[in-house]
Amino acid sequence: MTHLPFIIAGQPVDSKDTFEVVNPATGQPFATAPVATPEDLDRAVAAARTAFKSWSFLPVQTRREAILAIGNKIAANGELLANLITREQGKPLGGFARLGSRFEVDVAAKWCEATAQMEMPPDVLMDGEQGRIELHRKPIGVVGSITPWNWPLMIAIWHIIPAIYAGNAVVIKPSSLTPLATLKLVELANEVLPAGVLNIVSGEGGLGRAMASHAGIDKIVFTGSTQTGKSIMAGAAETLKRLTLELGGNDAGIVLPGANISEIAPQIFGGAFINNGQTCAALKRLYVHDSQYDDMCGALASIAKSVTVGDGLDDGTDFGPVQNASQLAFVANLAQQAQRDGGQFLTGGTSPLQDNGYFFAPTIVAGLCDGHALVDEEPFGPILPVIRYSDEQDVLARSNENPNGLGGSVWSADIEHAKVIAAQMECGTVWINGHGGLNPFAPFGGVKQSGFGVEFGVEGLKECTLPQTIHLPAST
Repeated sequence: MTHLPFIIAGQPVDSKDTFEVVNPATGQPFATAPVATPEDLDRAVAAARTAFKSWSFLPVQTRREAILAIGNKIAANGELLANLITREQGKPLGGFARLGSRFEVDVAAKWCEATAQMEMPPDVLMDGEQGRIELHRKPIGVVGSITPWNWPLMIAIWHIIPAIYAGNAVVIKPSSLTPLATLKLVELANEVLPAGVLNIVSGEGGLGRAMASHAGIDKIVFTGSTQTGKSIMAGAAETLKRLTLELGGNDAGIVLPGANISEIAPQIFGGAFINNGQTCAALKRLYVHDSQYDDMCGALASIAKSVTVGDGLDDGTDFGPVQNASQLAFVANLAQQAQRDGGQFLTGGTSPLQDNGYFFAPTIVAGLCDGHALVDEEPFGPILPVIRYSDEQDVLARSNENPNGLGGSVWSADIEHAKVIAAQMECGTVWINGHGGLNPFAPFGGVKQSGFGVEFGVEGLKECTLPQTIHLPAST
C-alpha cells in the first residue's frame, strides 16, 4: 500500500497508528496515512513558531522566489500528484471539459506564480504639515489550515501560498479522506522552504478541533461545511484567533427570458457538474423562465445522457465517483425525497455501477420548487434541480431566501439588465453568463452562512496579515 509520512520541521515523521485511504472508484483502501497525536501537533506548531521568527523578516523577494520554486516543483511532479488525486478523490485525470485532476495540478502550479506577482506596499493615509501616517501589513504568526476532500491540492495551495508569501508559517491538516496529495505537496515544498515554515499533520476525529483551540496558532483558514465552520469558530473564540471561513454554498443560477439556450446549456451543465457537483461554488439551483423552461430541461438532459461515468484512471471517463460513501448516501437520499415529492427525473437518479464504487449518474430533476429538500439543501453531488419561474422579482426573492450566500449567476442576452439582477443577489460572487470560474486576482468569499473573509487577490493576501498604523512627524 502507498504510505506517506507527515512533515514537521522539515523532516518526515511517522506514527505507530495509521488510517486507511479509500479509492472511491472501488470502495477499497489503497493507501495509509499516519495519525498525528496531540504531541505531534504541538511539535508542528512549535516548529512553525520557531521558523516564523526568521521567515517573517526575510525580504519579500526571497519569499517570492520560494513560492515560484514551489510552483515549479508542482509542475515537475504533475502526473504523480494527479494520479494521487484521482485515486483518493475520484475525479478523472482528464474528465469532462478537461477539468479533472490534471487541471487541478495545473491550476495549483499557476496559482503560485500568480500569487508571487502580488504587491502589498504600505498605504499612505496622510502626508502633510501635520505629519505622515502609513498603514503597514505585518504577518500574523502561525496559520492553521484545515482543508476539505473535494479539491485537496488546489485548496491547500489557496491556503498555504498567500500565508507563507505574507511571512507566516503554516501547519496544515488535510481531510482524512484525501490526505495523500497534500502530504506529497508539503514534502515537495520542504525541498525549497526553510525547515518549519510549512508543516503537515494528518489524522481523523478531533485534530481540526485541537488546531482551532491551540494557543500557538494565531489564525485558522478553513474550507468546508457550515456546521464544521461553526465548530471551528467556537473553538477559536477562547484565543480570539483570526478566521477566514469559506463554507457551504447553494448557488442559484437565474436564466432570464431571451437567453440563448443552446449556447448557455453546456456552460450551465459544466458549472453545475464540475467535480461531479462536489464544489462549494458549483451551480446547485437553476431557475428558468416559463418561456424557456422545457427547452432548457431538454438541453441539459441531452448533455447528461451523453457523458461517461467510471473510474477516473480510465481514458474517456467524464465523471468519476462521489468521493465517499456518506456523501453518496446523502445525495441518494435527496434523490429519493425528490421522487416522493413528485420530481421528474429527466436523467439519472441511480448508480450506474451498482456493485463497484460510489457512483451516481448525473441527474437532472424537473418539477420541483422552493421548499423541497433538493432545492433548499446543498446536495454536493451530481444532481441539479431545474425550477420554473414567471416573475423576475419573485425569483430574486426565492434565490436570496436560502441561508447560504457563496455564489450565483445570471444568464441573459442583455448584459446590462443582467448586471441589475446580479447586484440584487445576496452572495459574495456573481457570474454573468458563466458560473464558478475563479481568478487568482479576484477576491472570493461568502456572505450569510457561507462564511466570512475573502481569499485570492491582494484582498485575500491582506487577510494573512495584521494592520499596523505608523504615525510619523512632518518632514522638514
